[in-house]
Amino acid sequence: MTTPSSSQTVGPYFRIGLQALIGQAPAIDARAAERITISGRVLDRDGVPVPDAMLEFWSVDRAGYEGFPEGFRRAATGIDGNFTVSMHRPAPVDSGDGRKQAPHMLVLVFARGLLRHLISRVYFEDEPGNPSDPVLLGVPAERRHTLIARRDARNSYRWDVILQGTEETVFFAW
Repeated sequence: MTTPSSSQTVGPYFRIGLQALIGQAPAIDARAAERITISGRVLDRDGVPVPDAMLEFWSVDRAGYEGFPEGFRRAATGIDGNFTVSMHRPAPVDSGDGRKQAPHMLVLVFARGLLRHLISRVYFEDEPGNPSDPVLLGVPAERRHTLIARRDARNSYRWDVILQGTEETVFFAW
């Protein structure tokens, strides 16, 4: 009996079950101030692409619209672990104590082998509110970079999700 390599999927069932959930993204509303694209890869602890993950992105756009459809997108990874999602640039959010959270997106990660989804955030390197964001300040300084998407073109960002290991993306227990 042979053992499957870490680059093989467990089976088609996870992807088949999610296919109907991913579908077509709703159109981006014209009320948005700016549209951005986030591209990246989902990787395991060995740097091997995860070919059957799904990410949900949730945010409030700059016009103040929250949730579906303007502030919600799903993206599936391909065989190379790559994903791409386009949506409104997020707006700052009140933290409930008078401070503002920097523009960010809440990200849920679903993948084979996870009994429960993982919760993370993605921030944008060019946002002036990052240094005072109360959630980012609660993350150890040496780990904050795992939550920051790097600009690679106008309105386009790169952010990789690493599921385990020394460079693991920060995940929250909310």
